[in-house]
Amino acid sequence: MTAAWTVKDSDGQLLADFAAGSRLDVGRKVVPAHYDAFRLQVSPSYRELFNRALTEILSRRGWEIVRIGTRAKELRASPSGALAAGH
Repeated sequence: MTAAWTVKDSDGQLLADFAAGSRLDVGRKVVPAHYDAFRLQVSPSYRELFNRALTEILSRRGWEIVRIGTRAKELRASPSGALAAGH
């Protein structure tokens, strides 16, 4: 099983719009400013600025980035655009 990452809102809903293959990619979708993917990998100071911005946004909205399974049986899109776990 492969894994993906997304945002869980303050109501516990998984937000499909933020789903990505890595925690970093989800964070880049959450933060409104552009952060260069390569620089995030190679520059600790650049990554620190990004992490600060991301933490502030997640905290303000009551969100968290979570790991999810990606098998079709485990995830289904709800009408609201949120992801829901199903078995």
